[in-house]
Amino acid sequence: QVQLVESGGGLVQPGGSLRLSCAASGRTFSNVPTAWFRQTPGRDREFVASISWPGGNTRYADSVKGRFTISRDNAKNTMYLQMSSLKPEDTAVYYCRSAGAYWGQGTQVTVSS
Repeated sequence: QVQLVESGGGLVQPGGSLRLSCAASGRTFSNVPTAWFRQTPGRDREFVASISWPGGNTRYADSVKGRFTISRDNAKNTMYLQMSSLKPEDTAVYYCRSAGAYWGQGTQVTVSS
């Protein structure tokens, strides 16, 4: 059974930092987490960052480049998104996606003073 569970969201002030986690069940190709997306009301879900499997090559949206870092612990089958210098426009529900195109339930990130 494929399961992806995000955690680490919350309320932070502008300029602050937050680390999101995505824990995936099993270690099949379909389960491996490979990307982060985010979505706000009235907007389409947008790409944030990805990390290939098994190569580990990373890619970032221009809006987060230099501020966010994606990583994955293959032994734990867990993907992370280290977010720094957060801006109000980063406020969104953040979702992880697996190589098999499965989605987690999302975790809310709110950047506000």
